Amino acid sequence: MTLAAGIDVGGTKCLGIVIDVDAEISSEHDIIREVRYPTPHASKLVDTLTELAIELGEVETISVGVPGLITLDGVMRASPNIPGSVDVAVKSELTTKLRRPIYVDNDGNAAALAEWRFGAGRGARNMWMVTLGTGIGGGHVVNGEVQQGVNGFAGEIGHMVVHPDGPRCTCGRKGCWEVYASGRGLRMLASGEPGENVIERARHGETDAVAVLEAYARWVAIGISNVTNVSDPDVIVIGGGVSEAADIIMPMIRRWFVETLYSPEQRKHPDLRIAQLGEHAGAIGAALLPRFATAT
Repeated sequence: MTLAAGIDVGGTKCLGIVIDVDAEISSEHDIIREVRYPTPHASKLVDTLTELAIELGEVETISVGVPGLITLDGVMRASPNIPGSVDVAVKSELTTKLRRPIYVDNDGNAAALAEWRFGAGRGARNMWMVTLGTGIGGGHVVNGEVQQGVNGFAGEIGHMVVHPDGPRCTCGRKGCWEVYASGRGLRMLASGEPGENVIERARHGETDAVAVLEAYARWVAIGISNVTNVSDPDVIVIGGGVSEAADIIMPMIRRWFVETLYSPEQRKHPDLRIAQLGEHAGAIGAALLPRFATAT
C-alpha cells in the first residue's frame, strides 16, 4: 500500500484526499481520507493548503492541482477564478512550509490523468479531458503522457476566443469559450437563472428552458469541435456540471458537435464520454502525479 495525498484547488473549494495509488480507484468508496476547505484569496492559498495537507495525515507523497497558468516549477502565473493569483509560488512555498517535496501541476492536467488512468478515458491513445465547471479546464493525454507545452501552459482551452465581440471573461479578454460553456455561461444564457433550475425545467419539457440548453449545448460543441480539429483525439471526456445532466444535455451536444465539426462525414469522430470520477477527479489525478512525474 502506498498512500498519496492529492489536493484539487477549485474556484470555490480545495478538496484533499488520500488514496492508495497501488490500488484500483473506481469511486469515492476507494478514498481513504477526505478534507475540504473553502478556496481563499490567493494571498492565503499556501497557508490553506498547508493546513489541509497536515489534516490529511501521514502519506508518502503530497501533490496539488491548481487552476490557471501553472509553470513547470509550480508557480501560479494567473488564475482568473482565484482573486489575487499572480505569481504565487505554490510549489516552493508549500515545500518550505511542509519540509518535504511537493508536486504541483495544472488541475485540468490532473483530472485528465485520473480519467485516463481510472475513469472514462481508459484505453484512449489521444484523450482530452474537458471540465465544465465554474470555469473550463482542460487536459490532454497522448500515449500516457500529459501534454504540458514548453512553459506548462498547454490545455487552457477555456480561453479559446470563440466570439471576439462577446462578453468579457474573468481573464480580461472578450468572448472566451469559458464565457459561454462554463456553469456561469449557462446562467448567463438563462438570464441569471441557476443552471440546475434550467435543467430541471427542461426535463419537464418547458420550451424556454429547452431552448436555453440547446444554445448552451451549441457553445459546448463549438469548443470541443475546435479541440478535435486541432488534435484529432480518439476520446473526449466531459466532466463538471454537464456530467450530472448528461441524460438531457449530451444528445444536444452530440448533435451540435456534428454540425460544427470540420467535414464530419469524412472522418471518424472522437468518442464523447461522460467523466466517471466526478468531483474527485482532480484530487485523484493530483495524487497520481508523482507516478507520472517524468510525463507531467
